[in-house]
Order: sequence, then structure tokens, then C-alpha cells
Amino acid sequence: MKRTLVATALALGVVTTAALGAAGTAAAATVTVACSAVGIEYRLCREAAEAWAAATGNEVSLIQTPSLANERLAVFQQLLGAESDEIDVFQIDVIWPGLLGRHFIDLEPHLEPADLAAHFPAMVENNRVDGELKALPWFGDVGLLYARQDLLERHGFAMPDTWAELEAAAAAIVEAERVAGNERMQGFVFQAKAYEGLTCNALEWLVSFGGGRILADDGTVDLANPGAVAALETAAGWIGGIAPTGVLNYAEEEARGVFQAGHAVFMRNWPYAWALANGEDSPVRGKVAVARLPRGSEAGQNASALGGGGLAVSRYSRHPELAVDLVRHLTGAEEQARRAKEGAFNPTRPALYEDKALLEARPFLARLQPMLEDAVPRPARLTGDKYARLSTAFWNAVHDTLSGRGSAADNLAAAKQRLDRLHRDGQW
Repeated sequence: MKRTLVATALALGVVTTAALGAAGTAAAATVTVACSAVGIEYRLCREAAEAWAAATGNEVSLIQTPSLANERLAVFQQLLGAESDEIDVFQIDVIWPGLLGRHFIDLEPHLEPADLAAHFPAMVENNRVDGELKALPWFGDVGLLYARQDLLERHGFAMPDTWAELEAAAAAIVEAERVAGNERMQGFVFQAKAYEGLTCNALEWLVSFGGGRILADDGTVDLANPGAVAALETAAGWIGGIAPTGVLNYAEEEARGVFQAGHAVFMRNWPYAWALANGEDSPVRGKVAVARLPRGSEAGQNASALGGGGLAVSRYSRHPELAVDLVRHLTGAEEQARRAKEGAFNPTRPALYEDKALLEARPFLARLQPMLEDAVPRPARLTGDKYARLSTAFWNAVHDTLSGRGSAADNLAAAKQRLDRLHRDGQW
């Protein structure tokens, strides 16, 4: 029965596997790790797993999971709910410890204190559930504004600090570029598909307009407020204007594809897109700048959603000690530095932000450290296993507003009513 779950996913094209390790090691154990496939994540994971297998004499089987976080979560919930031993190491999102933690071992007894002290304390604490450490931090993420620096300079614009400045620059540059013959040019692309990525984008908009963070500090729902309404009304105004209507179906890779092909002035995305945009085969290589996302109003602030991931070991693993050893290797300083250089994945180890060789290869890392420390978390720890329902209600309200199905005020009020039924006096 346990085998059929992964087999079914494979048959549907949800995941793919690759067996790695040296031939002729009949006595070696096989550790299976599930890696994301966004950008070059899978390649980097495969290379690191190969290095561990070669060094330890064991073998690794890789499972390539869906690129959308909510689809990946659904696969993991199915496998873990059946207590499947098919996957030993899971790459999990920063918002999943509360959702999946009961299926993972407590890593702390298997680690030295120095293993934990080497990471940002907040990232370590994010992975604790009921006092148990459910994952080791692997990389940190923040939402960033990408811009075509060459187009800004050509048309006399600076990097925008407010959404109004971005709108003005995007509209003027698109008009001029289309007159010059670039009919495919768009102003701004971002993640507006109805999925977790839209929750991240919309949370950034809310905070930038002083519209709260979905929940107040006491756990009550804080959505139907003037700042939140203004944020969504502003974003809805982009659709069909500076943003193509197709953005309503964009996740990370769709937005990156348009921007990297040279067809957008601005993009909101995660840091991984930097390495790809500056790859040898990229049409925009050397033409891209990054900055904090814009403010919306005087009451708001420049805000970036906290993202990233960690590595967890399944309670149902047949090789938990080996799985922990693989996790230590993948989250180690050398591997995090390699991922930062080759894939622009932000280390979770403060010491690497002072590494001269790494900073020379990725100069913008120095600017990312304070962004990581100030990033806006989603209310996952507070809501626990109810977070998925909260996020779904929120992103659906946002997507409806962007799509022209109801006003921002009405959609947010309806979402608040749905979420109010999930808790009692802020207690989730």
C-alpha cells in the first residue's frame, strides 16, 4: 500500500526519481530525498546528494516534486498521512513545520549545539513545534524587486521606492519601447496565480500600505481595513495595464520566463531568479538590478515576505541516522556557499555573509542579510494545521479581486468572515 502512493504520483507525472550512488555497493543503504524543481534547485540538490553518496559509500534516490508549493504540500501530506517510508528527507517550506511536524523526528538529539548555533536563531526557532526541532534551515528567501537597469537608464528613471513610482516608470517605458518596435514589452510581472505565491505577494502589498499582516498580534483576523483595501485596489489596477492579464496564471517560473526573455521592465520574484537572469545564456545578463519591494503609502513600509526552506527527516524512515547525516551535509557551510554562488540561494548561516569569496561572487548578498532579518513571516506558526485553510481563503479573495470578481472591500470582508469561523477569540 505504501509503495502505491509514490507509484501513483509517478504515473501522474507529479514526481520523478533518479537513483544516485556508486555502483557495486550492494551493502550500502539508500536514502531518498524529495527536492524542489524550481529553477535549478533540483540540479543543485542532485549534485550535493551525489557528493554525499560518494563520500559515505551509500546511495541516494532523488524525488523531484511539483514546482508549486501547494501541490508539493498535497503530495507530502498524502505520503506522510499513510506513514509511507518511501521518502527519508523532505524539503519543506518555512510555513510547513506546524502542518507536517508530527510526521518528522526531533533533530536536536542528533545534532551538536554548534550545528544549531551556526544558523540564524529565528530560522531555527521557526522550525520548532512543541519544543521539538522538526527541520534544519537550508536557505532563506525574501521577495525582491527586479528591474531592467538598462531600460531605467535609457528612459531616465531611478529604481522606484513606491508603487506609484513603479507604475509611472513601467507605463512610460512600455509605451516608449512599444513605439520603438518591442510590442511584447510588459511593465510588471509577478505571481498572481491562485496559490501560495499569491499569499506572499499580497502580504507584501498589505504591509506596504499599512494594511496589517492578515492576523493581528492577538490572533484575530485583520483584513477588512482601509490599508488592505487600498493595497488590493492598487494591485487590481495593474492587471491589463502595466501587468498582462496572463499574470493571473503566473507562478515564479512563468514570471521569470517573461522577464528573463527581455519582455518586462519589473518583476517580483525570489532571489533564485538572480542567478538565472545573469546566466551565460540569459538575454538580460548584466542588465538586471534588484532592490527592496516598494512602499504603498506613508503608513506602510518596504516589505518582503519571508520564504525559504528546511530539511526534515521522516518518522517513518528506515535509515534515520543516515538521513540526518545527509541533512547535515546539505545544510553545511560548504554546500550553502556553493548554492549561494551557483543558484543565488541565501545561506541560513550568518558567517557566510562575511565570506569575502562569496560576497565577491554574489555582491548583493550583503544587502540581503538585513532583508532576511526584517522579512515579514506568514502567520503559519500561530495557525498551525489551519494555516492552509487561512492561506487558501486569503489568496482566493485576492485572486477574485485581481480578476475583477467583486470589490477589494467585499472580497476581504467575506474572507474575514470565513476565517473568523476557524478560530475562537484569536485561538487557533
